[in-house]
Amino acid sequence: MKRTVLVAGTLLILAVGLMYVQYRSDLSAARRELRAGSQIAQTACGPVEYAVAGSGPAVLVIHGAGGGYSQVAAISELLATSGFQAIAMSRFGYLRTPLPVDASPSAQADAHACLLDALGVSKASALGLSAGAPSAIQFGLRHAARCFALVLLVPAITVPGRDVAETTPPSAFWQLVFDYVLRSDFAIWVVTWFWPEMLVETVLATPLDEFRHASGAERQRGLGVIRDIFPVSLKVDGLKNDTLVTITTTAHHLERITVPTLAISAKDDLYRTDGGAQHAAEQIPGARLILFPTGGHAWLGHDAEVRDELVTFLRGATSSQ
Repeated sequence: MKRTVLVAGTLLILAVGLMYVQYRSDLSAARRELRAGSQIAQTACGPVEYAVAGSGPAVLVIHGAGGGYSQVAAISELLATSGFQAIAMSRFGYLRTPLPVDASPSAQADAHACLLDALGVSKASALGLSAGAPSAIQFGLRHAARCFALVLLVPAITVPGRDVAETTPPSAFWQLVFDYVLRSDFAIWVVTWFWPEMLVETVLATPLDEFRHASGAERQRGLGVIRDIFPVSLKVDGLKNDTLVTITTTAHHLERITVPTLAISAKDDLYRTDGGAQHAAEQIPGARLILFPTGGHAWLGHDAEVRDELVTFLRGATSSQ
């Protein structure tokens, strides 16, 4: 009996050791890949990390919470192969873009304009994904002359009169995930590789049954978003800031936006961005709303439609100017 326990204990220690070695290898590889895929622009608003792909009319691709420029790589690739110049930045507190004292959506929008200045780009469309939508809106308001068009993709914007708590996914795991998993590189590595479904409702904000019944390609796309959070240690400041400013900054003065606008969401998004998308479409003159009945925050099952709509809309908006 003692020998069996000893053997089992030895095997457990060996397994944990091998797992930790793999974690350290994956962490080093992820850090190298992230650094190799981006550049730093020294702008009038401070250093901003960014990546550029393609050529043509410029589109600022603004990532959501837990991201960085790499989170929107698929959208950037789509735009780059469709005749656009995709400019993806890391927002304040993410990866190599530092968190300033003022990290509000307005300050982020000014940093978007500063990045365009540094790159010699006079005008761009702004595509705001999730928590990237507030700064995209502010770019359209504060730098209207430099904005071709506005896309609000599952926008995490606070609607006047709506309880802030409604933006939190209704999962029993959420507090645990936010307090522990999303603050530890090792924890997020373990969960994303061995129990990724734990994060489907809390991070991906998509009904678990819907995720399980999605096509293999769509499940992999969703898992890619979850795994992009790693290494979370490079994104903690941005996550904390998004938690503070995204849910407390109400989207005011939308009626002043004059550029073509497209808002997209799903009715079963557990972050309830459908309300924000509908509000934006109602307030922004001439805005178009696409609201899927299912798909969650990752619009599972509708990716081909979203991709087609984005390209068609942006081509129309830029060709008319």
